[in-house]
Amino acid sequence: MPIHRRNLRRLWFPLALWIAAAYLAFGRAYLIAFNLTDSLPGTLFLIERDTLPDRGELVAFRWQANWPYPKGSLFVKRLIGVPGSVVSAIGRDFFVDGFPVGRAKEQARTGESLESGSVGTIPEAHYYVAGEHPDSLDSRYRLTGWITRQQIVGTAHRIF
Repeated sequence: MPIHRRNLRRLWFPLALWIAAAYLAFGRAYLIAFNLTDSLPGTLFLIERDTLPDRGELVAFRWQANWPYPKGSLFVKRLIGVPGSVVSAIGRDFFVDGFPVGRAKEQARTGESLESGSVGTIPEAHYYVAGEHPDSLDSRYRLTGWITRQQIVGTAHRIF
């Protein structure tokens, strides 16, 4: 059931109040993140700071490149590969431990060339992340690459 603008305006105040209360109660241990892309289903995520998710769970991390998003932007993806996992590719199709994780595109929607990400054994303190949408900017691309433990903010939980 779609949310109409009129109903969205009615929901905004209670949602803002809930977010403010949650921040005051849990501000040191949690963050709130809004998903602005189609990378993953969901719009609002609760980030449990200073936790390392298990394989298959959602991870929040800081973007390290300066394009196409500002450095330090908060990203949420699924943690697919952990240290010791083997990333391979056949052409532009990527696999983690033999399981398909997506096809790397040659160009972004804006026309810029996209280089494929790394293959091999994921080293200690590095992780492979993936979105569920074919256009997700994830570890299939050199721009994102394998994220480091230092980039990880915590475990993400989808609210809605």
